[in-house]
Amino acid sequence: MQHIDFLSRLALPATSKIVLLVLDGVGDLRTAAQPQTALDRASTPNLDALARAASLGRLTAVRPGVTPGSGPGHLGLFGYDPASPEADIGRGVLEALGLGLPMDTSDLAARGNFATADGDGNLTDRRAGRISTAECERLCAKLQAAVAEVDGVSVQITAGESHRFVLILRGAALSADVEDTDPQRLGVPPRMPRAASAAGEPSARRIAKLVERLHAVLADEPQANRVLLRGFSKLPALPQLGEVYKMRCGAFAGYPLYRGVASACGMEVVPCGKEFNEVVTAVAERWNDFDFFFVHIKQTDTAGEDGDLAAKAAVIEGVDAGLPDLLALDPDVLAVTGDHSTPAPMKAHSWHPIPLLIHSKLAFVDDTTAFNEQETLRGHLGDLRSRELMGMLLAHAGRLAKFGA
Repeated sequence: MQHIDFLSRLALPATSKIVLLVLDGVGDLRTAAQPQTALDRASTPNLDALARAASLGRLTAVRPGVTPGSGPGHLGLFGYDPASPEADIGRGVLEALGLGLPMDTSDLAARGNFATADGDGNLTDRRAGRISTAECERLCAKLQAAVAEVDGVSVQITAGESHRFVLILRGAALSADVEDTDPQRLGVPPRMPRAASAAGEPSARRIAKLVERLHAVLADEPQANRVLLRGFSKLPALPQLGEVYKMRCGAFAGYPLYRGVASACGMEVVPCGKEFNEVVTAVAERWNDFDFFFVHIKQTDTAGEDGDLAAKAAVIEGVDAGLPDLLALDPDVLAVTGDHSTPAPMKAHSWHPIPLLIHSKLAFVDDTTAFNEQETLRGHLGDLRSRELMGMLLAHAGRLAKFGA
């Protein structure tokens, strides 16, 4: 039996409210060159005070040593086993759902990046300098006007945030068994689309033709002259959280991917800004409408990927400054954690454990005094897998029945 199915058997309806505050990529490293993590460096009087009245621990997103993408990282937090086949959702679908794009079960979606290549065709920037969203919209309109179909398959190109876009293909017999074209490193050309199985070969050939045409259209662009495609995928069939946990679930996330994950899980996606104070305002306005609030902050992850420890600490300080407004809503359970770690020295997602704090009237108040990696290592909760977190939140909220006689 899947863990989420087991929790569903025990889940009880109740009036208690749970807030899951996800500081994307919050975990970091202490190294000889970087002796402090972002949590160490940040001034966080409110998080530290909360830690002194809470239980601390650490999460492993998937398995020890396994680095998760954003999709698996969040699915684990919601109680799914991210390594299970049903939770293997490509980034394309998540981005499409996050932008509110309609999809049919036969449609194929991919997440796209605009990128920069030199005169030899080798990548010099996988994000095209993080171009503006307005520039991305211009480029997508240019591509859409030039390429509306390929080999009888319709092509939809929709701008996302900054350098990101979504590609949706509509036609017969499309397969998601196509490998990413993003090599995940610089100094090499984009990969050609390759089939991951025999079933994916026709789709891979069509996508290869499409990529050639897109690159031809972008040839005169000085910066965004390549596209990188990731996460070819179709609509999933996940158990829906509201039914599983007997809760009204709302998602408050400012970026498309995270709205997409929440939508795929059955949460109502609530429009909100991207800054913490804007998100908390939206939560307060809908406080009576939900039992479970997924609150997402992206900027910690962005700073980590940029290798900017000071910026990452500043984001955490901004969250800390606004935390009293969230606490004023008086949630029965407040959890603070991340979907993965994004250490500044690595400039990428990592497998390192994720700091976790659970505050509740039923939480064991341990001897920890601050919210950082070293203190969470000493915490009462110990080491959990992310998929075990929802059970802990439900228990702390009085929403799980006793198991057995």
